[in-house]
Amino acid sequence: MALVDLISPDIIKIPLQSSNKPEVLRELVHVLKDSGRIDDYDGVLEAIKAREEKQSTGLESGIAVPHAKSPAVASLKMAIGIAPQGIEFNAMDGNPSTLFFMLVAPPDQSGPHVEALAEIAKLAQSKAVLKALVNADSAEEVVELLVEE
Repeated sequence: MALVDLISPDIIKIPLQSSNKPEVLRELVHVLKDSGRIDDYDGVLEAIKAREEKQSTGLESGIAVPHAKSPAVASLKMAIGIAPQGIEFNAMDGNPSTLFFMLVAPPDQSGPHVEALAEIAKLAQSKAVLKALVNADSAEEVVELLVEE
């Protein structure tokens, strides 16, 4: 499953209201719930938090990819959040994160989850795209940018 297949304006929160890591996780799980992608808010949040406690999913270049496997989903689900101001997320490069891609996959499916992570890593190679995403004014603009990639 390509990342583009998961993208729609209703799974994108711009800008995030959160100011710290726990709030980001809650806010993005709310995006999944509010968009009808999940029913079990608490189960998904617990899975994401448990994964994050093992090792931060803050990468480099302002990207964070909080992700987990949960029986609360039957297929891969994604939420995207953008925080132009940056949020401390214990990233590998020590810088605040501005782009958040939350992924939740069923425990018995690794393929789509790994493919999505690879596509996000590829996206991170383009500084111009990352800058455009952070500066996007709407969820629709984020969709356009990601579909073009």
